[in-house]
Amino acid sequence: MRPQKTLKTFHVVLFLLLVLSCSSAVSPAQERVPQFKDYPVREQYRGETHAPLLGSREARMFRTRLREAARGKPNFAGRYIVATWGCGTACLQGALIDARTGRVYMLPATRCCWQAVDENFKPVEFRPDSRLIILSGSRNEKEGDEGTHFYKFENNRFVLIRTVRR
Repeated sequence: MRPQKTLKTFHVVLFLLLVLSCSSAVSPAQERVPQFKDYPVREQYRGETHAPLLGSREARMFRTRLREAARGKPNFAGRYIVATWGCGTACLQGALIDARTGRVYMLPATRCCWQAVDENFKPVEFRPDSRLIILSGSRNEKEGDEGTHFYKFENNRFVLIRTVRR
């Protein structure tokens, strides 16, 4: 009877160690994805939209799309206008236009190859009151890069926060 009790105790201890190791392997902070509310902006620009400054070769290449987008109001991070356009089958690229200054910032990568999703899917998600921008799919058509990529726009550049692979 003694060996059976020892074996039972061993199994209980083994089970508890397994549960503890699994729970410590994935902390709540690792599971949580960035939220729009985590990257608020303090003010909304309400002035007249400045024409896009087409100083870079890339901006000049997409001048028509940028000028069309600049007719709109800020829709990202308080003062920016997100402009997107197709770059092939299931491919999307874009830029930000600073409504106050007209400066143009290209999005950090093209997006393509997202899995079939419902009609509410957006390969680029953003909010007027947040500096967070979410890019879904593969960046620059790179194999093995498919996922959801969370960036914050800070100091005039996109900073990768996290990628959740699919």
